[in-house]
Amino acid sequence: MTAVLASSVSRFRLSAPPKSGPDAFAQAMLHRIAAALIFICISPIFLLLTVLMAFEKGPIFFGHFRVGRDGRMFRCLKFRTMVPDAERVLQELLARDPAAREEWARDQKLMNDPRITRIGQFLRKTSLDELPQLVNVIVGDMALVGPRPVTAQELHRYGRARFHYLSVTPGITGLWQVSGRNNTTYEERVELDKHYVENCGVWFDLKILLRTAVVLVTGDGAR
Repeated sequence: MTAVLASSVSRFRLSAPPKSGPDAFAQAMLHRIAAALIFICISPIFLLLTVLMAFEKGPIFFGHFRVGRDGRMFRCLKFRTMVPDAERVLQELLARDPAAREEWARDQKLMNDPRITRIGQFLRKTSLDELPQLVNVIVGDMALVGPRPVTAQELHRYGRARFHYLSVTPGITGLWQVSGRNNTTYEERVELDKHYVENCGVWFDLKILLRTAVVLVTGDGAR
């Protein structure tokens, strides 16, 4: 599975000049240390959600392959928010509902998604489903701030901006998440990711993290 996905993005490995050097290394280490400290602080919440998820049918965690820096594939971790047979439910819906099929083709998301469980709706609305991604940051697959990790299939939708995406480490939060999130179009999301890559730095990351805290409280764009 990994080999197949990796081969589908291999022709995109030639990317914009990577963000490297002492500043980039220091920024990456800062993200990993901060993620470890955050994980320790929120461990009671993490444990509580794990216990609640244990009462639902199916696994507690879900890991989906996403494209990382330089096209390297990794498992992006989340608390499971969908029914165990989510793919079958999705395909059956798309086969019988033209409007849902058009929405999925346009946004890769559904406003009324039948795959999402009751606790999953709460986790998504509050963004708590993404807490396990702190582990991805600690091990270096992700950063606290960066472009939202995409699937190999989605990378094609980035066009030339895919070179920007591949030159940095994807993040838990980013400019898209604090600029409307699901209220924006996919094209706007791509432009926001491109703008982040062209302007990223410690202070820009800090600004996005502060804005993320506001978004989490207000629930702006979450669904």
